[in-house]
Amino acid sequence: MTDLRTPPLSDGDLFSERARQYAQEKPLQRIHVLEAGCGWGTGLDLGDHERHVTGVDMESPELRAYTCERPDLDTWYLGDLRTAPMPPRAFDIVHASYLIERVPHAELVLDRFVAALKPGGLLLVHLRDRNTAFAFLDRTLPRWLRTGGRSRPRPVRAPRAGRAGGRGGRGPRGAHARVPSPGDERVAGPEAGAGARARTLADPAPEARPAARPVPVVRTSPPPAVYGKVASRAGMRWYCVMRGLVISEEYTSRQAIDALGAGTGVAELLCRLVSALTRGRLTADHSEITLVIRKPENRFARVI
Repeated sequence: MTDLRTPPLSDGDLFSERARQYAQEKPLQRIHVLEAGCGWGTGLDLGDHERHVTGVDMESPELRAYTCERPDLDTWYLGDLRTAPMPPRAFDIVHASYLIERVPHAELVLDRFVAALKPGGLLLVHLRDRNTAFAFLDRTLPRWLRTGGRSRPRPVRAPRAGRAGGRGGRGPRGAHARVPSPGDERVAGPEAGAGARARTLADPAPEARPAARPVPVVRTSPPPAVYGKVASRAGMRWYCVMRGLVISEEYTSRQAIDALGAGTGVAELLCRLVSALTRGRLTADHSEITLVIRKPENRFARVI
């Protein structure tokens, strides 16, 4: 198990860099990515490498509205992640940012992700640690006080062909081209074929269009969390040992504390107070953890 370190760069840059390194090892293959938690944040930047991106998340009006606006998703599904259709050993990379701590039955959901991951694939996880002073405040303080009354902005639409700065010959991509009704969720794994995509008539052929890059989004506060037992540093370490997964990198960060305080220092003071009252059981040194997890090619590789 790796030592805990402070990341030299943001988790988004770290995950994109690891994803590109993985893609470089498979130059002739299309990379299949599962965006777990597609209703929040941005996707991975794989550069010009060919990819197929499938998004999954829970069902809510806010998450649905955000997902419909994402230009990097080929297919997506919103609903109960325990029953989401994810083919086994179908994805090269599973990217789960701010998801594990906000879903019920997180361990069962993680089992679905691991089963859908190819041997040798990457599980990129960023979550708020439940065993921290910040998580205690996040569970006890009112929602309006934690967010400061800020609303979550809509993602910026990707420029269309013909507009200034747009990519030539590129039209709307994926399920964001329309807003489906709640009973019309469509999802497909990487093996579902072209029939699972929601293309428009103006969408060019896959080989004729350049690769899409995630659209930058201004982040405020992540969706509310439930903080299951596995949503912690100790919980994730235990899970990886029990499932034979290898944690290749592990970092801590204070993004949530900084966002909660909004430069006032009040959040820092509250976290230090909670940490002192609990005699250090709930740490104030970090609020989130970032994990780069690899699924071994051989099931006995972890033991060896």
